[in-house]
Amino acid sequence: MDTLIRRLQLYSRNLEHLVEERTELFKAERDRADRLNFMLLPGPVVQSLKETGRVEPELFEEVTIYFSDIVGFTTICKYSMPMEVVDMLNSIYKNFDYILDHHDVYKVETIGDAYMVASGLPNRNGNHHAVDICRMALDILSFMGTFQLQHLPGLPVWIRIGIHSGPCAAGVVGIKMPRYCLFGDTVNTASRMESTGMPLRIHVSKSAIDISQRTGCQFQYELRGETYLKGKGLETTYWLKGEKDKEYNLPTPPSAENQQRLQAEFEEKIEESLKKRKKESISIQEPIQSLSFKMGTLPDLQLPTAENISTYM
Repeated sequence: MDTLIRRLQLYSRNLEHLVEERTELFKAERDRADRLNFMLLPGPVVQSLKETGRVEPELFEEVTIYFSDIVGFTTICKYSMPMEVVDMLNSIYKNFDYILDHHDVYKVETIGDAYMVASGLPNRNGNHHAVDICRMALDILSFMGTFQLQHLPGLPVWIRIGIHSGPCAAGVVGIKMPRYCLFGDTVNTASRMESTGMPLRIHVSKSAIDISQRTGCQFQYELRGETYLKGKGLETTYWLKGEKDKEYNLPTPPSAENQQRLQAEFEEKIEESLKKRKKESISIQEPIQSLSFKMGTLPDLQLPTAENISTYM
């Protein structure tokens, strides 16, 4: 009987040890899954989904939204292998993500070469959302001044940045692959601020400047003037140049006076990069010049494509 009792006690202790082991493994897997969820969705949203299975949409009275994209991204893709495009975006956006960690902002999403960030949601931060976005934009622009493409040596990478502040609705839409989405005129206007901007410049709306000035932060601006925004009409906009008593190593914007000349310069730089790749014995396809170049207009560089391509409706 004593032997049987000892065996039962030993079995009980081993079973307790096994339960503790499995519990630790379960907790580790749960924490890993939580970390992944927190990378995809805001913390409050993850908690709400875990507890109730749904997220209530919310209206935010004031947020600041940042948009940026890469100038000439489609043209760069023409002269790049798919893996080179992925490596380029990964190198850029990993550094962007690192910069975001130092500011009170939330990365909404990336769509191709477009990068979208917001501040003031899902956690409200008073009037500091405009300040955080402006400082983040200055840090990002400083980084882009030093970034170099590995597969197109010597080709500068230009980005356009647009910033706007205003009200915004936010919530999770759909069941599969849920995303924390933003809706409203503020989102559209921020996108227009980016698309009407210029390379290596931060295009800021008057509302974002007014909100940042409430905090006492002294940003340095340059009046751009009246800018036509689709769906909004003429709006007074500004270029963000820096912040008083702070040093930012911002790149010098291209000196071209219009977008056509910028495009021409960009294509010339691509040609120079392609020549460097030839010298390094990198296998590439030769660009050809379209008929528009022979007619004396802006060169439209294209890669050779198959002839007689059929299309269908």
